[in-house]
Amino acid sequence: MGYAVDTRCIHGKGHKTVDGNNAISFPIYQTASFSHLTPGHNPNGFDYSRESNPTRAYLEETISSLEHAYDSIAFASGMAAIATAFEFFKSGDHIILGEDLYGGVVRLISQISTKNGYETDYVETSDLDALRTAIKPNTKAIYFETPTNPMMHVTDIKAVAEIAHSVGALVIVDNTFMTPYFQNPILEGADIVIQSGTKYLCGHNDTVCGFLSSANEELAERFRLLSKTTGATLGPFESWLCLRGLKTLALRMERHKSNAEVIRNWLLTRKDVEKVYYAGSGMISFAVKSAEHAVEILKNIKLITFAESLGGTESLLTYPYCQTHPDVPAEQKEKLGITDKLLRLSVGIENPDDIIADLEQAFGSVV
Repeated sequence: MGYAVDTRCIHGKGHKTVDGNNAISFPIYQTASFSHLTPGHNPNGFDYSRESNPTRAYLEETISSLEHAYDSIAFASGMAAIATAFEFFKSGDHIILGEDLYGGVVRLISQISTKNGYETDYVETSDLDALRTAIKPNTKAIYFETPTNPMMHVTDIKAVAEIAHSVGALVIVDNTFMTPYFQNPILEGADIVIQSGTKYLCGHNDTVCGFLSSANEELAERFRLLSKTTGATLGPFESWLCLRGLKTLALRMERHKSNAEVIRNWLLTRKDVEKVYYAGSGMISFAVKSAEHAVEILKNIKLITFAESLGGTESLLTYPYCQTHPDVPAEQKEKLGITDKLLRLSVGIENPDDIIADLEQAFGSVV
């Protein structure tokens, strides 16, 4: 029986009991190692928690169920998952990157992954003609976010997959903003799905983690090798926190989205807001008329928190220009619209009237 997504958030694949003691909440196996009965034989398949742990395994199984993936691996952060994905490639490979990416990914590519010797080009992946033009004989992957952070550009995953697979390239999608509740990239043809579980999946601004989901066995085996060797896998306690957060994912995503739509509509009435960027989920970016006004808003908010991150129960306001994207070259930020007038709002699950009231007082008298 195939359960609905909101049921799978709670029950994973639908196990009636989750361990030998019939616990409803999956236990935290806070152990580094596991005993063996005989050399080379452990009946439960667990040896050492860097490689595998029952709490993390249950979380990974749940994420795979939500993402319709062959396998998923839980990492200590979203960036650890992304870095592992890029370790798949070798010198001489060509990777097409979405033009609007989280600044940490740009930093990874420009300052760390250059040692791997592969070529990279940044392309607006929603422009399919530009994408086709960027394809080279050695193109091995297309990596993009949809919607993008922070400009909310949306890419047609299925169309990109058709282009990529026609030349034997992989499709890697960052699904952080939408989560598997609103979007399933693998069902649209993606080969690899990345997520910062820190955000909506855990959902309470209290846990850092990331996920890499593979569409097939060959990819899964390679990433399992990479994860156990490089060792940036998620600990059991953080795995349990994420399992707990997932149980309310469906409820939270609906509230994030409904709140964001109300606030988007309010922002559109403001004469001091130049542009509003919204593509569903709970994320809104908006540009005000001056950098000075943006800074004043950040200083004046009271209920909303001025902080870097997103996807939690509390509303957070972020300044992408110098918080999430400082390592993106200035000319690229200007091209994308990531200016000192841009603010990014992660809409929480508070009463929307209270969020708007806080924004109203923070904006000041200009309407």
